[in-house]
Amino acid sequence: MNSFLFNGIGYVCSPYLKPEGTPIQPVKDSLVQAHIIIYDEFIAGLKDIAGFSHLIILSFLHKTIKPSLHVTPFLDTVPRGIFATRAPARPNPIGISVVKLIVVKENLLIIEEFDLIDGTPVLDIKPFIPDFDHRDNVTVGWYANKKNGFQSFKDDGRFSG
Repeated sequence: MNSFLFNGIGYVCSPYLKPEGTPIQPVKDSLVQAHIIIYDEFIAGLKDIAGFSHLIILSFLHKTIKPSLHVTPFLDTVPRGIFATRAPARPNPIGISVVKLIVVKENLLIIEEFDLIDGTPVLDIKPFIPDFDHRDNVTVGWYANKKNGFQSFKDDGRFSG
């Protein structure tokens, strides 16, 4: 197995202090704001980012429990293969979040519609571009029967340690 070393480019300052209670799908929890603090050596990389309304944040899910190859997702009662879910208890706990960018102030990104807890290390930022990131005619596996079954949009703590 190959190993890789990544260094964070910044971290999240969030009102959510632990996974439990954090939004699962953040588009359902707008108007709450967080900040992403970018380390000084990466500030130049923020040039032109303010022109985008949404960003893709790659993060290290530093508060997840040990990985599992089978999990019961939030929207289901049946254990599923980890790669057929968005659960954080992954072999490589890397998070992907599409967030709404509100404003950029020097090394600070103010965001909404996020699912990141306080202190989450940020690995990378990419602009969300609908022409590239949207797909038509997709299938969604087991989720197809769950689309309208949301009971809660908050983490219930099952994947945090």
